[in-house]
Parts: sequence; structure tokens; C-alpha cells
Amino acid sequence: MIVGTAVCECIIYDAHSLKEKRAVLQRILTRLKQKFNVSVAEVDYQDVWQRTKIAIAVVTSSRVSTEQELQSALKLIDSFPEIERTITEIDWL
Repeated sequence: MIVGTAVCECIIYDAHSLKEKRAVLQRILTRLKQKFNVSVAEVDYQDVWQRTKIAIAVVTSSRVSTEQELQSALKLIDSFPEIERTITEIDWL
């Protein structure tokens, strides 16, 4: 069993309130949960309008599968034009 985590800091340029930020985040987090076999949550900057830190966790039977699932999830985040991923750290447990 391999556990992989990706923690990425992101900027949401067009958010002018926490409500706007949460609307964007909710859409992204819901899509990630629906499309991939991942656990995902906002883990930092909850009270900042234009910044967020998202953590994604994946558990599979092999490192290759875990890596593929994490990379697919990160590509989905990148596909949203309203958010920009700036720093991403991947760890293995």
C-alpha cells in the first residue's frame, strides 16, 4: 500500500471576497472528489481571499498508480482558469 500526498498553494486572482473564493474552491474540490479516488481539503489560508492551500491524498496498491492519480488531480486543478497553482509538494508515506 502506497500513500501519496500533494499539497499545493494556489492563487485565485478574481476572488474579491471569501464568498467568491469559497465558490471557486467548492467547485474544484467537488470535481476532484467526483472524478478521482482522492481525499481533498483546503488546509490553510481559510480566511484569506485570494490564497489557498489544497491537500490531496491518494492510497493505492502501487507507487505508479498513486503518482498517476495525483498528477491527474493536479492537472484538473490546472484546468480551471480562475486558479493558479504556485507551489506543489508531493510526499510519500
